[in-house]
Amino acid sequence: MSAKVLVLVETIGDYLPILENAGFQLILATNPAARAEAIAQQGEHINAVLTRGPLGLRADEIAALPKLEIITVIGAGYEHVDLEAARRRGIMVTNGAGVNASTVADHAMALLLALVRDIPRADASVRRGEWSKVMRPSLAGKRLGVLGLGAVGMAIAKRAGLGFGMAVSYHNRRPRTDVDYRYHGTVEALAADSDFLIVATPGGSDTQQLVGAEALQALGEEGFLINIARGSVVDSAALLAALQAGELAGAGLDVFDDEPTVPDALKVLENVVLTPHVAGLSPEAVRATVEMVTQNLLAHFSGRPVLTPVPGF
Repeated sequence: MSAKVLVLVETIGDYLPILENAGFQLILATNPAARAEAIAQQGEHINAVLTRGPLGLRADEIAALPKLEIITVIGAGYEHVDLEAARRRGIMVTNGAGVNASTVADHAMALLLALVRDIPRADASVRRGEWSKVMRPSLAGKRLGVLGLGAVGMAIAKRAGLGFGMAVSYHNRRPRTDVDYRYHGTVEALAADSDFLIVATPGGSDTQQLVGAEALQALGEEGFLINIARGSVVDSAALLAALQAGELAGAGLDVFDDEPTVPDALKVLENVVLTPHVAGLSPEAVRATVEMVTQNLLAHFSGRPVLTPVPGF
């Protein structure tokens, strides 16, 4: 297989031999300058692009790649890939929905535990030679709301229900018939019935600021929010205001509006736990993701149906 793949993703370097061993020629461009240079200088030879949701692929970049046949997206989200531009050219788009669900769910629960039990401040206290003891809530028996009951949401729900005895409810675009969790028709209703709200829905225009001021108010001053989805799903200004005013107990955030920039106003708050969009990163998840990309590429260039096409492709 001699297809040339433009690799925009910066977190998979150790697993690129999987693609190379399958016969693909890789062009690495994992920062904006290298990306622009690769497209300008080698664009006419590129057959495939490997990207992730926040990095995407713009319409002008697609136009500059005349031999592009397939865009493969690591992870579930593809919010910054111009799907319409790809569709007009007949370019296939695939993603990796569900491949890293277990890892993301683990991180969501880790954020929830760290936030609710106030682990970062307790750790810092001990390191300073203090012995500060603060009473914090337990997770056992609490109400968990999951916004987006896809592969990641299901993995979170199972961990919460089976591991912590939590009462799980959820909101989706439509109810699922294969689960016993309580369904709520709106985000606000879900938040009102939750002690903890975990955001696990895809990004994109359909979910832009889905969690707004009204939902945060419904979650309330004793409620905690975890976002391992996309920063765009939550109204960041409303979230910051609620945290500053004590109208929300705390937030655990792995995703932000303008990554890697994080507002200083968030960094100084003691009722937040922040991580740098690493929820989906583990050796197991990254290997599985790259293997899925490889299988999609092999299928496409062999004339077979791809394994995980984005809906509509």
